[in-house]
Amino acid sequence: MTELILETRDLSKAFKGFVAVDRVNLQVRRGHIHALLGPNGAGKTTCFNLLTKFLTPTQGSILFKGIDITNDKPAQIARRGVIRSFQISAVFPHLTVLENVRIGLQRFTGTSFHFWKNLTGLKSLDARVLALLDLVDLREMAQLKAADLPYGRKRALEIATTMAMEPELMLLDEPTQGMGHEDIERVTDLIKRVAEGRTVLMVEHNMRVVSRIADRITVLARGAVLAEGDYANVSRHPKVLEAYMGTEATELAGTH
Repeated sequence: MTELILETRDLSKAFKGFVAVDRVNLQVRRGHIHALLGPNGAGKTTCFNLLTKFLTPTQGSILFKGIDITNDKPAQIARRGVIRSFQISAVFPHLTVLENVRIGLQRFTGTSFHFWKNLTGLKSLDARVLALLDLVDLREMAQLKAADLPYGRKRALEIATTMAMEPELMLLDEPTQGMGHEDIERVTDLIKRVAEGRTVLMVEHNMRVVSRIADRITVLARGAVLAEGDYANVSRHPKVLEAYMGTEATELAGTH
């Protein structure tokens, strides 16, 4: 069986009596795309915040490659190779596409914080930057300011910047949020492409996206795990259909 890269055991978070995440047990396997699915308020993003230590669990534990990282700080989590791409596009708007990705690569040059340094020494990174931009179909836009990119392309840039940090586990938070159909298709294809040989845990609300690319799905509702499995099984689960209700439930049951 494929090695577990991330595991949570009874992971919980309460805010003044309100339980946002309730004894969640996740098992993410190396090389898989694992999706966290659920209606609004299900606790998906809170769960991500616990995994990246932007929130501290009320109880439970988090293991990465078998090591307990529950008490690690966010920077330690990132150094271990757990890199998160945020729900709201997080790029430097006034830098070019190439410069944004180069900053991600600087982590490996010992010049991570030397933003005042002469850029000549960083030109050696550009071949790797362009290879990443090729992968996300942004090479032709390398000299554009990030602010001038269409929304869907900004998300592609954010994924490229995340990949520049060479994550062992890439966390994608609502990667298709706010996109039109064409951008959703492009970003879905992009995630599938960049996930080859990598491990991805993604929060996603779009069932069609999940049906196309997820190896395994965990459905959350009211902070707890409602169902888990591949898409074929999860999409037919009575409790999942009930949680989504109405037209969304019909779409969920009918998407293949």
